Amino acid sequence: MKELEIWERDPYLKPYKPVIWRRHQMRLTKAGEIIGTHGKLCRAVNNHLYYGVHKTEEGWVCREWAPNATNLYLVGECNGWKKLPDYAFRFVGSGNWELKLPEGALQHGQLYKWIMEWPGGAGERLPAYARRCVQDSDTKIFSAQVWDPPVPYRWKHNNPPRVKNPLIYEAHIGMSGEEPGIAGFEWFRTGVLPRVVRLGYNTIQLMAIQEHPYYGSFGYQVSNFFAVSSRFGTPEELKRLVDEAHGHGIAVIMDLVHSHAVKNEIEGLSRFDGTYDLYFHSGQRGEHTLWSSRCFDYGKNAVLYFLLSNIKYWMEEFRFDGFRFDGVTSMMYYDHGLARDFTGYGHYFDGTQDEDAITYLGLANRLIHECNPDAITIAEDVSGMPTLAYPPEKGGVGFDFRMSMGVADHWIKWIKELRDEDWHVGDIFYQLTNKRQDERTISYAECHDQAMVGDKTIIFRLIDKEMYTSMSKDIPSLTVDRGIALHKIIRLLSLSTAGDGYLNFMGNEFGHPEWIDFPREGNGWSYYYARRQWSLADNDLLRYKGLELFDRDMIRMARAQNLYNSAPRPVVQDIGSQVLAFERGHLLFVFNLSPVRSYTGYGMEVVPGSYRCILDTDDPLYGGFGRNDRGVVHLTVPQRGTNVLFLYLPARTAMVFTVE
Repeated sequence: MKELEIWERDPYLKPYKPVIWRRHQMRLTKAGEIIGTHGKLCRAVNNHLYYGVHKTEEGWVCREWAPNATNLYLVGECNGWKKLPDYAFRFVGSGNWELKLPEGALQHGQLYKWIMEWPGGAGERLPAYARRCVQDSDTKIFSAQVWDPPVPYRWKHNNPPRVKNPLIYEAHIGMSGEEPGIAGFEWFRTGVLPRVVRLGYNTIQLMAIQEHPYYGSFGYQVSNFFAVSSRFGTPEELKRLVDEAHGHGIAVIMDLVHSHAVKNEIEGLSRFDGTYDLYFHSGQRGEHTLWSSRCFDYGKNAVLYFLLSNIKYWMEEFRFDGFRFDGVTSMMYYDHGLARDFTGYGHYFDGTQDEDAITYLGLANRLIHECNPDAITIAEDVSGMPTLAYPPEKGGVGFDFRMSMGVADHWIKWIKELRDEDWHVGDIFYQLTNKRQDERTISYAECHDQAMVGDKTIIFRLIDKEMYTSMSKDIPSLTVDRGIALHKIIRLLSLSTAGDGYLNFMGNEFGHPEWIDFPREGNGWSYYYARRQWSLADNDLLRYKGLELFDRDMIRMARAQNLYNSAPRPVVQDIGSQVLAFERGHLLFVFNLSPVRSYTGYGMEVVPGSYRCILDTDDPLYGGFGRNDRGVVHLTVPQRGTNVLFLYLPARTAMVFTVE
């Protein structure tokens, strides 16, 4: 049977077939231009092997692309930070500069910079392809660092097989420690990775890996695209973390920032060779006013080679299993999608899109899957651009998944604006399952965004100040009872209605209290809120532990039952009773969202068989009240040509059944 084209799957796209096909041809043309005689895109982009500082059999070679420069020097600990003739680059054409040094001229660990001179000016710069940059603890100024460890890291494990349905543990290395301060790769490997393994997640998404001057940017203001953030440790320590995760069968993907770059000039790419538009658009288009950052010009081949080589570098050097692309909406629209409501298909094809950026995203996906066919790519896009997560051979951009970002927004809206008794199970089911059927999606109740200062996590919205006084198991609190119950229900609903995968930000699985606030002037440069209080979940006397155990069993259930092999099919949407039930393969999910009404003998028409409960939010293990006996097997009863399952549904509970 012939596979349908995207405009045949979605007839609303048919009027835009010429635009979709033009964009497809743009990607093919640009790919062919870059590939040339190399045969594949993955063989054609190797800027990281040419530029930067490299040790060779003859000594050292340093290269940089700076077409507007008139002179270029290496200064550093190797020459007393002086601009000396022996450390002057020579111009070798096409904007390229080269410096060759004898074997002993540079040593592992030495700090260095470029001195760049251009008509009418000069300045210190870090190499565009610097692989390690470190910050002086006193001056806070970054320098590049020669990185040539005497013993290269030796990998022990291969990349795991392709993750069909990612269950993602989103993590920030620096704030993963319990003590105020910046944690490192080694702490995460020994202190957090075992928790992720125990919980059952099959994918870790690491944030803030690329070097960034301002810690409080959460890693989204990148200065050095090829450098591992030195705050967290060495490149070898990152490799060891990835390697050990692979040993547990866990894929590791990187939160990749190619949507913009930091404005900093000494550390970053802005005004790199004296011009403002070397890597970026000129004028206002080169400035992201909301983010106070620089916008790449994806129409320039130099930018494409830079970013594509960056992807290949992270995959080859650190064996990442894929990427979550940040800020895709900002890339694809001239206005960055700001203050826009995407309410019609015309908003995706009306000429306000940066088709050079869309071309780059297509090339990036092609490259990633050529480098590793088992790799996965995820797009963070709030606009809902069709074709984004559609196969490239069918005219799509080629992402494997897109984030279902509206889910988290809906949960905030329902919690803030509705009384519990007004939660509409029909609307909830519709909104949680309202996804493009031709594209794969990943849902979440909350990611790191919902935990930032100025906002509230779900648990804090539900319990608020009583988190400080009433989370002990021996302190009765109706507010905490409600919050604990809804926290589990919200997560189970988000996971069980998801299209193809699920994401959780570290610590939120056990209801981490408070918010995330990185050190800044406004909080006295405190790290107090930039950490994770794991001991709360480990304390048998507190109610956090029950939430963590529920999350563990929920994730394990999703994996063991192959949850995403089939789509949800509604069984009950009882608005008056606030009961929602749906089937997913051989599983039956039943939710009673009523805050006060429990139902005895609630009947629903289902497939005949015996039903066994495998997960119950009301289990005392998870902080519930144990109002149902998990050991009871429920049998359907034939009635008037149908089969009815009768259940006891306590208020504010959810259960998952298998049918045999």
